[in-house]
Amino acid sequence: MKLKFVLSGLLLLGMTGLAELKLPALFSDGMVLQRDQQVAVWGWADPGADVVVSFAGQQKSVKANPDGTFLVRLDTMKASADPRPLAVRAGTDAVEVKNVLVGEVWLCSGQSNMQMAVAAADNFKAEQAAANHPLIRMFTTVRNASPEPLADCRGSWSVCTPESVGGFSAAGYFFGREIQQALGVPVGLIHSSWGGTCIEAWSPLESLAPYPLAMKTKAGYDAGARKFSAAAEEERFAKVHAQWQEKAKTATANGKAAPREPQRRVNPRLNQNYPANLYNAMIHPLVPYGMRGAIWYQGERNAKTYASAMEYRALLENLVTRWRADWNDEFPFYAVQLVNYKAPQTKPVENSAWACIRDSFLNFHKEVPHAGIAVAIDVGMEKNIHPTNKQAVGFRLARQALAKTYGLDVVPGGPIYRSMKKDGDKIVVAFDDIGAGLVAQGGAPLKRFAIAGADRNFVEAKAVIAGDTVVVGSDQVADPVAVRYAWADNPVGCNLFNKDGFPASPFRTDDWAPAAE
Repeated sequence: MKLKFVLSGLLLLGMTGLAELKLPALFSDGMVLQRDQQVAVWGWADPGADVVVSFAGQQKSVKANPDGTFLVRLDTMKASADPRPLAVRAGTDAVEVKNVLVGEVWLCSGQSNMQMAVAAADNFKAEQAAANHPLIRMFTTVRNASPEPLADCRGSWSVCTPESVGGFSAAGYFFGREIQQALGVPVGLIHSSWGGTCIEAWSPLESLAPYPLAMKTKAGYDAGARKFSAAAEEERFAKVHAQWQEKAKTATANGKAAPREPQRRVNPRLNQNYPANLYNAMIHPLVPYGMRGAIWYQGERNAKTYASAMEYRALLENLVTRWRADWNDEFPFYAVQLVNYKAPQTKPVENSAWACIRDSFLNFHKEVPHAGIAVAIDVGMEKNIHPTNKQAVGFRLARQALAKTYGLDVVPGGPIYRSMKKDGDKIVVAFDDIGAGLVAQGGAPLKRFAIAGADRNFVEAKAVIAGDTVVVGSDQVADPVAVRYAWADNPVGCNLFNKDGFPASPFRTDDWAPAAE
């Protein structure tokens, strides 16, 4: 049994806390325990204390370790909407967690598009009024970064109500709502995200050694840390803050808004984007809490260069592999492929890091077991990196889970490129996940297909649905070798869908390296 999760970081809790019974923040009123798993219950007590955990007729006993840690596992349980207490006793100390349900638990992580709240999503007033879901419970991990793995985090559970839903992750909530309604069991959502952060920050540090760009990022932060002076920063901050106070006073006197208050700079080693810092503070403390799987909305930060976008495929699998190792569970993992964004497409193919990272997501979907992506190429916004239609994002993530994790007879998503075959002066493209069949959404013709010969010069192509395939050609290319679809930052009008309403993922049939940046 892996106990590293609860044994590390104890000094960061403070030595005075070791003498009293304490449970992690996740074990608080309103929590949801994962059904059909031997879920872990852990915490801290007096070294050698006899610890007894009681829940739903079960009673498990263990002696606290010499360092004060303890862990027991409950027998598997069926889903239950009956709110019951979980009691933990160690000597004369006792803790009772109230209103505990049993159902499905999912981790919701990533950067700002996962962090984006329900209050910022489409139709919030209507969504808020309808958000009376006592069987949905929401936990948000307080943002924190740490250079060392922590044993606990801060946060608390809340029951989903119109009053509580607005501040929770929109993608997470709409995903959880679909899961709860489809399965009819309690759902617990653990939200742990931070806007503007890179995937390296969410990955264990030792796992990043094989990745040159990740190590280059680390080296840059380390160089900055060596030059950082806390005393010099205090001197600088005192000066700029005094200047700000004067400007704020003047602005207020003139009836104007005060300028933004300056912030202290932190040691780069403590930055939230330093490799592993968010894993240490916002993922490690959650292990080994019982859960069904994870959803992920991140990648924008890693889509700044071709190199980083193309390395993302390996980094994403690395993250999933390491998280699964921590939980000792090959749990499912579903990610959101980056949406359409920026200026609308004007050329047949527009190479960009944003397009390349979508390809990394697509290959992840096709190649990593128990994983998948929600394609969102039709819900983006030209001038807003945070699309407000999070309902579609949550629904599509949920359909991946309902089909692949829970085995429901539903279509998991849209067409996924499978293979190509040359047929004279045309290329025939085949797909998986065609559902009820392929369709040109909004009517023919299909748009945003491009084709190229050996010269790698892509031109706009004519694409026609032929049964379960798409036949692509152009009078300008007599001997085609490659096809691309929706290959641009914002391929407005791309309209290959299945009849079930899901868009096809952008794809390419070639493996040509992008032009130098």
